This record gives sequence, structure tokens and C-alpha cells, in this order.
Amino acid sequence: MSITIFVTGGTFDKEYNELNGTLFFKETHLNEMLTLGRSRIGVRVETLMMIDSLEMTDAHRETIAQRCAAATDDKIVITHGTDTMVETARFLAPRITGKTVVLTGAMVPYKFGSSDGLFNLGSALAFVQTLPPGVYVSMNGRYFAWDNVRKNRSAGEFEELH
Repeated sequence: MSITIFVTGGTFDKEYNELNGTLFFKETHLNEMLTLGRSRIGVRVETLMMIDSLEMTDAHRETIAQRCAAATDDKIVITHGTDTMVETARFLAPRITGKTVVLTGAMVPYKFGSSDGLFNLGSALAFVQTLPPGVYVSMNGRYFAWDNVRKNRSAGEFEELH
């Protein structure tokens, strides 16, 4: 079994500029994270974009949808910023059929050391192998159907709508 992982940026891959105090993108940390987690799953990692999800447009989402549709693997994990992850899941759901797609991200950048990113990546990889075809969001050890999830900004976590 092989899993395709599409990288889109988000907090997952942000780094801290110590000179001016800003967050920026350099390159994905996915391969380092997979090595650190001692992953033994066959994966293909492809960087589609490195952007903050607040900058994500429907054109970006269309690129993601096209790459998902063209992927030879039927199990796909997408790393994504948490601010608009739900919107992207909603965009993908009617466009991707016959594949299991799990979006995940991090509330704290991986390079900060106290990130939830490694745990979320591991959870997403487990969920993509066990869930039936569809589009899901996976955060903090839970998964949610694309149409039953929201980011609760005040609590800093994802939750079911109903």
C-alpha cells in the first residue's frame, strides 16, 4: 500500500525568523517528520504549494482537487493550514470520489518543538488507511467527516457541528 501526501503549507511547515519575529516558509518538514516518527508506510510526498491557508483561493483548491483526482494512490493525506482546512475539505468532497482523503495540520509549527503536527500527521496516516472513501479532517487524534466539522477558534480545536 502506498499513500500520497500533498503539502500545501500552513502552520505545519512554518519557521520562525529570529531577526524580525515573523513566520515564513522555507521547505516542508514532512520527510523529517516521517523519519522522526519511524514511519514504515510507503508514501509519496509532493509539495503543491507553501502558503498560509488564509491566502488559499479556489484556484489553489482546484489545483489540490486536480492532483487528488490524478493521483494513482486511492489514499491521500493533505497537510493544510487550520484556518481554512474545513473550506478546502468542503471544496474537495464533491470533486473526489473513490478515494480516501484526509486533511490535517498543526496549531503550532513543527519547528517550535511543542507542535501537535507530528501527532496529527501520524493520526492522519492511520485514519487514511482505515476510513472508507470520502473526505475527512483529522486533528488531535480525531477525525471528522467534511460536512460535520468546524474549527472552534476560542477553544483552539476542531469539533463536530452536530
